[in-house]
Amino acid sequence: MCGITGFWNPARTNERELRFTLDQMLDVLDHRGPDERGSKFFLDQGLALGHTRLSIIGLDHGHQPIETRDGDYAVTVNGELYGYKRERTRLACQSLPSDGKSDSAITLPLYLRHGLSFVERLRGEFAIVLYDHREKRLILIRDRFGIKPLYYAVKDDGIVWGSEVKSILKHPSVVPRLCPKAAIHQMMQVMVPGTTAFEGVQAVQPGHMLIVQRVGDRLVTESKRWWDLEFPTSHESGADPQEYVQGVQDRLIDAVATRLEADVPVGCYLSGGIDSCSILGLATTLQQSPVKAFTIAFDSDEYDESNIAKLMADRTGAEQELLRLTEKELYGPAFERATWHAERTFYNTLAVAKWHMSRRVRACNYKAVITGEGSDELFGGYPFFKRDWLGREKGEGGIFAGAILAEEDQLHPAWQDLCGFTPSWIQPWMLTLRAARALLSDELIDLLETYDPIAEVAAAIDPDQVRGRHRLDISQYTWSKTMLEGQILTWGGDRMDMANSMEARPAFLDHHLAEYAVTIPPDIRIRDGIEKWVLREAMVNVLPRELYERKKFAFMAPPAHTDPVKRNAVQEMINHWLTPTRMNELGILNHERVEQFVSQAWRETDGTIARRNDILMNHALQLHMLQGQYVEGMPLPTVD
Repeated sequence: MCGITGFWNPARTNERELRFTLDQMLDVLDHRGPDERGSKFFLDQGLALGHTRLSIIGLDHGHQPIETRDGDYAVTVNGELYGYKRERTRLACQSLPSDGKSDSAITLPLYLRHGLSFVERLRGEFAIVLYDHREKRLILIRDRFGIKPLYYAVKDDGIVWGSEVKSILKHPSVVPRLCPKAAIHQMMQVMVPGTTAFEGVQAVQPGHMLIVQRVGDRLVTESKRWWDLEFPTSHESGADPQEYVQGVQDRLIDAVATRLEADVPVGCYLSGGIDSCSILGLATTLQQSPVKAFTIAFDSDEYDESNIAKLMADRTGAEQELLRLTEKELYGPAFERATWHAERTFYNTLAVAKWHMSRRVRACNYKAVITGEGSDELFGGYPFFKRDWLGREKGEGGIFAGAILAEEDQLHPAWQDLCGFTPSWIQPWMLTLRAARALLSDELIDLLETYDPIAEVAAAIDPDQVRGRHRLDISQYTWSKTMLEGQILTWGGDRMDMANSMEARPAFLDHHLAEYAVTIPPDIRIRDGIEKWVLREAMVNVLPRELYERKKFAFMAPPAHTDPVKRNAVQEMINHWLTPTRMNELGILNHERVEQFVSQAWRETDGTIARRNDILMNHALQLHMLQGQYVEGMPLPTVD
């Protein structure tokens, strides 16, 4: 697990200049790889590859960039490639030995053997940048779900890339500037796939590769999809549920066993949900020694599930590390630091909690944990999936309302045309956009006259992958192509984990399990109204009875409106960041409108509206933090 960055500027071939630029870009990725730093230059091309290493596999022999002996091919890899020993042995039998014992060392010989299709042989979570000097071709590759990040900026004089946007912004050709359209999307929470908060900086999309070819003095880019989460156009009727229960069980055991392999200890994140408890239960059986489990506890019974997590820890004999968080940890300096790492806004301070947790993991001398992300996406675990298929339930909402469920049905023509309905997962964010509109500056209100952010998100979805599919499949697919990558795996995953040099391994997103999960009929994924039924049955002997019978719980941090102390902590940040001068300079929000909104928000008694108000305040604060941190160059605060 590492950080990768670099650039290709054909007209710039001065070695001193190239080294100076790359060093600056690597400096801001030190948190991703504090164990070692490496670089490779093709001076005649103006091309530089950089790498910061977090050593987890091949501790003493994993230096990067990796290159062939003739120097014509070089690669940098961020992530984990599972099954590499078997692949390395297979390559050796084909007279294509890999130079090195690390998992990353298989990439170049696989490329030399299979060309661009080599990526289809990789299992794991990864971002790869490979340069073929003979073909004058650069390839940027991202894993199937986008677990590992990879960004790029195409400029007139070349291309710049990095594991995080902050490294790209250190290149002299890239001017840090927040994008007004992206700001609107952040206020409503949903980004357009492939975009970032910054003008001119894009993300390589999950399951895609960006191919950069030199043609004369120009660089020509082409994006190519190599994998997708593809649901069938029809499902087997009257299928035997037990067949699928066994199929899920077998593949999940294999996915967890695969992710326990490392040259350092591997722990588990443990909430009170089915997903992480299943992971811990399987890991405990697979390992000879007790597993270390890391749990977050909040100071609100409505949002805390650490009591369920303790049941699971006790059942498995795991050594549980419990981290209790209050407003002191969730706001102030930690909130600002989490924003810098996220590089975009987040609606809930769960991101800050995850930052604290990864710091605790590292303090316990662990570099890797297995996590439960992806289970809800594969097995229909979120309440909006159930709503899209089965309709509204009586009394539905609770603490979900205003955050992940809309209290009123919303329709949008672009989504109606794409899906035949407007997915429930985007409906609360449509209401958030409506509320945010009243806070925007006049310039952005004018922009909304010609720019429809809801339609732009819909336009980024491949219509061939949703038309003719079951409603549940459509809902799961569209969420996975937007919010899984843009939210759960970024500010809720990689960015907060790697902020403290800690690797997360989401076992449910193993592609062998995922490709099987999409074939499971909807009435087995959700059965008799029970979400993730097939997973529950697969794990019935692993989970405590209390958890097996429990409905989906919202894993979120308590919003500010739930506690006067938290409200005061947010107000302190508002007083510092949302001043007339700062807001006028950024030009995204109108100060008078925001000031009036905040005043009214603290008096709101409707829980649904109060949750939405909290979301808007978080986004407003973070837009101005991003402006200060990345555009104005303000130093980061120290966190005790």
